[in-house]
Amino acid sequence: MDFDQDIANALAALQAGGLIVYPTDTIWGIGCDATDPGAVARVYTLKQREAAKSLIVLMADERDILRYTSQPDLRVFDYLRTVKKPTTVIYEGAIGLADNLINVDGTVAIRLVDDLFCRHLIKRFRKPIVSTSANISGAPAPAFFPGIDPRIVTGVDYAVHHRRDDLTPSEPSAIIKWNAGGEPTVIRP
Repeated sequence: MDFDQDIANALAALQAGGLIVYPTDTIWGIGCDATDPGAVARVYTLKQREAAKSLIVLMADERDILRYTSQPDLRVFDYLRTVKKPTTVIYEGAIGLADNLINVDGTVAIRLVDDLFCRHLIKRFRKPIVSTSANISGAPAPAFFPGIDPRIVTGVDYAVHHRRDDLTPSEPSAIIKWNAGGEPTVIRP
């Protein structure tokens, strides 16, 4: 299957409120429309994960963060340009996202992606996409497509073909909380 058809199939699933399994800039993930509470609830059910544990949201551009958070400190963008590893940032003041995606304290975890497939998909979808590891909660996160539990693959509406054969080592993103003083607190290196 070619790249454009794979994007089109993933888009169709997302637009219908469905779930996808897809390669990200880190590990394989389960994704859905980050503004659709029903789709987000399906992710929690599929992963057998407590709804109190948050999920990461992928966005394509800095302006997306300005749209979905009420008070971003713009210095975070300068910091992100200095890191080598994909880094997820916990932002305060989440807005416009599914309520069941936002932590009780109003924060949300967002990562700007460089991955070509993810960027194309998010830009064409024109909304942020959930990204959580493609595993049953408590099981190891699969680094490669063949390591994904069959219950996950059959439980989504579309499994992306792009990079299924890619065995390049990968790992989850770093996670930081951006503090009011303009400094990061590392949560996961």
